[in-house]
Amino acid sequence: MSRLNPFAKLPGLNTASVLLVESEEHFQQSLAEALVEETSVTVNVRLAKSFPLPIENDESRPRIDLVVFIINLTSELSFQSAEASLKYLEPGYFLGKVCFMVTNARSSSVPAERLDAVRRLAASLHCPLLFAEEQTPQGVTNAAERLLTILKAAAGFVPFTTPLYLSNLTRCTLPPDIDQPSFD
Repeated sequence: MSRLNPFAKLPGLNTASVLLVESEEHFQQSLAEALVEETSVTVNVRLAKSFPLPIENDESRPRIDLVVFIINLTSELSFQSAEASLKYLEPGYFLGKVCFMVTNARSSSVPAERLDAVRRLAASLHCPLLFAEEQTPQGVTNAAERLLTILKAAAGFVPFTTPLYLSNLTRCTLPPDIDQPSFD
């Protein structure tokens, strides 16, 4: 079992690398295609279903600037897979190089407890929580644009901004009544 370390390799010149982690791969491919279309910097997109990553590809793997856990709220397995994968990241990643992206938040079949669990997880790790609409091309484009903003800061392309600073501005916070029962 290898743990992913954010500072084990040198960064590439004008290159940002993002690792999209999604257990079911519904949204992952379309988001990857939208991210690669970025023209101001070269974006390397790596895809994974879960951690740990294979050891045999470790030497050829570029430095990962941002790890994005994509969680489909209609699937309990998606949340459990993301939660189990977190232990394979070195603690340095939680200094602005991890974010969560949630899909299907508007679905009527999503239990409110699952969204609350994702919000608690993101808040406990001080990570940004993004919401994405995967059904429309415009929703995928909007999600890619928001993710690119975080990726550029995590890769060091935004002057006078560190990923930790951006993480503090965009992190998920819990409202005071999150632990209270829902009366829907």
